[in-house]
Amino acid sequence: MEPADEASNAASAVTDPDAELVVAIARGDRDALAALYDRFAGLLLALGLRIVRDRREAEDLLHDVFLEVWRSAKDYDPARGRVRTWLAIRMRSRALDRQKSARISRNAGDDSVLERVAADDATDAGPDRTRVRSALGDLPGEQRQVIELAYFEGLSCSEIAAQIGSPIGTVKSRMAAAMTKLRTRLAAPAAPVEAS
Repeated sequence: MEPADEASNAASAVTDPDAELVVAIARGDRDALAALYDRFAGLLLALGLRIVRDRREAEDLLHDVFLEVWRSAKDYDPARGRVRTWLAIRMRSRALDRQKSARISRNAGDDSVLERVAADDATDAGPDRTRVRSALGDLPGEQRQVIELAYFEGLSCSEIAAQIGSPIGTVKSRMAAAMTKLRTRLAAPAAPVEAS
């Protein structure tokens, strides 16, 4: 990374305490790693459990993700997304790899997936999480189904097509339409939260 890039990343991190932790981790600060772990371990463990459905496997993945964070914190770029997203992508990717390599049986995606998302990790029901759940809930059923199967179950388009009995072209068009709707919905400014 160029010195100018490091300065830019450090400047961006000033406004984001999570990014500040990652910058400190990149400098070798073990306390910052512990703080980041304390902040996100529950969320990442819940995500891993949703995918691999085995606590021991999910805990192993969580350990792997934080080892990876320790080794690659210098590569984090706050301009590309929040720390929470960076960590969640790492956990999801590792969990899907583990699921496929171990040939763990998968459950079919259905309306209960959204309920699981809402029920899991209830201590972290922040505004982004609420917006994503709401955006997913607003999708037509066929579009939501392919998103759930791809994201939460880790199925490829051909696997989804086989599971729901639709042509792969239909699956791909539903996926594209759903992603377009989600991007549009999530790009719009969040509505202000009214006091109760």
